[in-house]
Amino acid sequence: MSLTRSLPQFAVLLSIFISTGFVAAQSREEKVLNDKLRFEKSGIWYYNDLEQAFVVAKKLNQPVLAVLRCLPCEECVKLDDDIMEANPRLQQLLKSFARVRIVGTNGLDLSLFEFDTDQSFAVFVFGPDRTLYCRYGTRSDRKAWEEDVSVEGLVASLEGALQIHRDYPANRELLVGKQPTKPLFPTPEKIPSLASKFGSKLDYEGNVVKSCIHCHMIGDGMREYYRAEEGKLPDQWLYPYPHPKTFGLILDPAQSTLVKKIVEGSPAASAGFKEGDQIISLQEQAILSIADVQWVLHNASGGEALIPVKVNRDNMPCSLTLKLGPNWKSHDDIAWRASSWPLRQRGLGGMLLKPATDEERALLGIASNKMALVVQHVGNFPPHDRAKKAGMLKGDILIEYDGRSDLLRESDVLTYSINSVPIGKTVELRIRRGSDEKTLSIATAK
Repeated sequence: MSLTRSLPQFAVLLSIFISTGFVAAQSREEKVLNDKLRFEKSGIWYYNDLEQAFVVAKKLNQPVLAVLRCLPCEECVKLDDDIMEANPRLQQLLKSFARVRIVGTNGLDLSLFEFDTDQSFAVFVFGPDRTLYCRYGTRSDRKAWEEDVSVEGLVASLEGALQIHRDYPANRELLVGKQPTKPLFPTPEKIPSLASKFGSKLDYEGNVVKSCIHCHMIGDGMREYYRAEEGKLPDQWLYPYPHPKTFGLILDPAQSTLVKKIVEGSPAASAGFKEGDQIISLQEQAILSIADVQWVLHNASGGEALIPVKVNRDNMPCSLTLKLGPNWKSHDDIAWRASSWPLRQRGLGGMLLKPATDEERALLGIASNKMALVVQHVGNFPPHDRAKKAGMLKGDILIEYDGRSDLLRESDVLTYSINSVPIGKTVELRIRRGSDEKTLSIATAK
């Protein structure tokens, strides 16, 4: 469908498709335009109008519920549908908020919205005075999200946010650490790599899809900026928003702050967490969701960190201290992130790697503490084709990168190549190809 088609024309055509039972895959443009029509028709959401939501919030003394939904990304689409219409408990709860749906980050105030830009779905709750109460939205896999978010978990977080609103401002000290930091650039289109490509608004009269700054583009742009300015990435942009499972804490997605499992021998176990604990605060910040936990971790030191914790255990408050060792953030998995693709281009020449299975290691005679990463994909087109030009093939097994054979995960190779190898340096890659062992060379890129 042409993007020059007006919204009324699109609505008529859509109704014809539905009435005739015609089912076809929607184009990207249709998904975006249909989303706008659908939510505007609902009459209970402001669409890409945050300021109007704050006007209503002040008038009614309600918190603002802002849903940032990257379109037309498919991840979390079922959760998004449930928020719109499917869950009756949530539908009743939504009446207590001034609701706004944001589908592009063009013009987004980054002094209000500081979040994990690898998410395609994120929820923020603000007070009428723009004090942030809660973040919601977590993903630790490219497609699977059921272990991180749920409608039930969102309901629990929103009920907690309403309680914070009722208690505000007496509880202000529990919210100070949750507030966004001053951004380097005020809005996404001010980031240097985005400035010449995007405007401050979506272009609904032209090519609306191409006019949109996706969430991940913010992170990509900031990483480009730091790599150009400093030659490396700060921890907050290389290991953004570490997941609690990085230190052995598994939270229940249906209750958000309930401890579901503790990994034996982990920092979480050493801290004294127990199954059934309900997290109340971390670093003296009120915790309502896994995303709130990640905010604390995101801002914690990447060296060693001591984080005070309060939990509710058997209806009694209990204080713990979470101790995180040197370079703990590097244990987080970043390979699932959309932001890992530019890193692969720069450090790996466009390869996608996957750890060899135990069976593959046994056949190759490679010990479990040595690198064995199977090449799953080799880019064919610039700038992702440098590994291909170097002679790398799908199915090759990388056993050494720049003299290192102790980098066991793709995440380890990515972080080493970005922050420990100078830009433009040619590194040697030792590979196994069948029964042969070869050495190839590739240069890191900007």
